[in-house]
Amino acid sequence: MKLKSQLNNVIKDAFIKAGIEHTPMAVSEATKPEFGDYQFNGAMALSKKLGLNPREIAQNIVNHLDLTGVLSKAEIAGPGFINLWLNPLWIASQCQVALRDERLNVSTRENPIKVVVDYSGPNMAKQMHVGHLRSTIIGDTLANLLTFLGDEVIRQNHIGDWGTQFGMLIAYLEETGEDASVSLKDLEQFYKDAKGRFDADAAFADKAREYVVKIQSGDTHCLQLWQKFIDISLGHCEEVYEKLGVNLTRDDVRAESFYNDDLAKVVSDLQIAGKLEESDGAQCVFLEDDEVPVIVQKGDGGYLYATTDLAALRYRAQVLGAKRISYVVDARQAGHFKQVFTVAKTSGFVPEDVKLEHIAFGTMMDKGGKPFKTRDGGTVKLIDLLDEAVVKAKETINNKEAYSSEEIDSLAKIIGIGAVKYADLAINRESNYIFNWDKMLSFEGNTSLYMQYGYARIQSIFRKFDGKIDGEIIIGDDLERRLAVMLLRFEDVLNRAAEDASPNQITTYLYELVTLFMRFYEQNPILKEGVDIHTKMSRLQLADLTAKTIKQGLDILGIQVVDKL
Repeated sequence: MKLKSQLNNVIKDAFIKAGIEHTPMAVSEATKPEFGDYQFNGAMALSKKLGLNPREIAQNIVNHLDLTGVLSKAEIAGPGFINLWLNPLWIASQCQVALRDERLNVSTRENPIKVVVDYSGPNMAKQMHVGHLRSTIIGDTLANLLTFLGDEVIRQNHIGDWGTQFGMLIAYLEETGEDASVSLKDLEQFYKDAKGRFDADAAFADKAREYVVKIQSGDTHCLQLWQKFIDISLGHCEEVYEKLGVNLTRDDVRAESFYNDDLAKVVSDLQIAGKLEESDGAQCVFLEDDEVPVIVQKGDGGYLYATTDLAALRYRAQVLGAKRISYVVDARQAGHFKQVFTVAKTSGFVPEDVKLEHIAFGTMMDKGGKPFKTRDGGTVKLIDLLDEAVVKAKETINNKEAYSSEEIDSLAKIIGIGAVKYADLAINRESNYIFNWDKMLSFEGNTSLYMQYGYARIQSIFRKFDGKIDGEIIIGDDLERRLAVMLLRFEDVLNRAAEDASPNQITTYLYELVTLFMRFYEQNPILKEGVDIHTKMSRLQLADLTAKTIKQGLDILGIQVVDKL
């Protein structure tokens, strides 16, 4: 449920009844329990406009608040804050509704839109490395979140498959006479060897460029070899995606080659729009307050990344009909996307009402604060990192004798992969973060293992309880109230995270929820002898709603729960 919307409507009604014509500001969560559940501080902002004392305005609003439904109490504090307490009966009834609903009473969009999320973007003819991890995880979470909220999400995996490297690979293949049906590991070494020849031999480099032209002109033989290289590369990517538990498939791939036929038209349309200027033989778009132009065609007739990105933007806006296009790409590309977005909008490729956004993220660092590398300074292969996560997770499992070997393997995968993903998502995406195995596989702190343990602990309660759960939820003490209100805030958190494209808002919420439940569990016995039946049933239902909320939150993050740990 949209809890804030409910409260804003109550405040709005009070404004109308009080004869205040100005639009009220939104309520915000109270920072301390003694300040109520929510606060409204709009009275101070209105004092200058109305020429009245803010406490006088606040009192007028309070006098007209409905305290028989959503709210039970309102108090004026300080210079004009209004502290608001939710009605315990209303809280209980809303928790009951959420518990009975498979979506936990989280509504879908009233006006859903079509959203393109561009993420992952692995390199072809190479193994995925840790540099692809953040884009893949953040992008998949954003796509999951928007889908859950009701938008029509189109996942796009933009890969570079149309460059000089493929001419180089084909030329080297023909030179060596090797079989094109090689594994990716072999292909990577094959690529290094081909690159060595390309850099050392000008005649070989010219031949490689000729093959690029052949590929782009549709030469059957070259295209067959090119397709084999692509298939081998994508096969590896799919193996990584399966291990990582992300929802990218072969159907989501939109490679550079997909837009190849539109590149010449992009340039001609920019020319018609009067956007192009020639500079040193290249066709460029010069932007105001930007010294570096956007080059869309080189002097030799070749196209650049900007040209393909403009073609992709036009396709996504005009053909797919997207109203929000999100690029999950590292922060170093901020300048590029700012320029391309400006050209796309000013040239009419993308309508003004389409939201274009660069979902920027920082770099994964080692404990020394340097970019994450292998011990010998090489690039860390993503699949090796994920395998290591599973191995280390297996070491954290206690009471191994209580599980079969198959159960331990399954648990280790869920814990290890979850730990890697959660550690990434738990920080502000624009920040760099330190990759630390000990921290991410800890049972304490804001980690996936802490969330999984919280969920498993609730499941253990239900394994011990033998009987049918019924009756009403009863809001008793302050801790019970705070837990229930936290549960009702779930939809607001999801909507805010979706708007800001910030998964860390979800992880922060889950951490606070689990921490609060742990306190509730310790101070408010559920199955202990002496607890009356009505209280027991109420607390069992609050525990059940907490577990369901944890599970749904982790599911959006692409992380599984476990029933026992």
